[in-house]
Amino acid sequence: MNWLLVVLGAVVGAPLRYLTDRAVQARHDSVFPWGTFVVNVTGCLILGLLTGAASAGAASPHLQLLLGTGLCGALTTYSTFSYETLRLTETGAGLYAAANVVASLVAGLGAAFAGVAIAQAVWA
Repeated sequence: MNWLLVVLGAVVGAPLRYLTDRAVQARHDSVFPWGTFVVNVTGCLILGLLTGAASAGAASPHLQLLLGTGLCGALTTYSTFSYETLRLTETGAGLYAAANVVASLVAGLGAAFAGVAIAQAVWA
């Protein structure tokens, strides 16, 4: 039955990723992959919130499977991040590629830590 929770979360996460990516990228006239950046940082925030809630006893293992593994697993994308960074480098936009790596790492970790802190403030 656990696999069904993962599938249900992914059914929401995958189209949400695609639609968010397209909507964000359409609003920016830049080679920087803003859409992928936004979905990945958002996923880090959600996982941080979920982790903080779970450590406070406010999130069940079923919710972790649904939102953490299913939704966030389909929402976030390390492969697209890697591909877009490689493409930036290949097209001579090395500064954008470096900025993508650094900003994604800093913002992703920051969002995860913020999510945990928010959840602990709410449920602790």
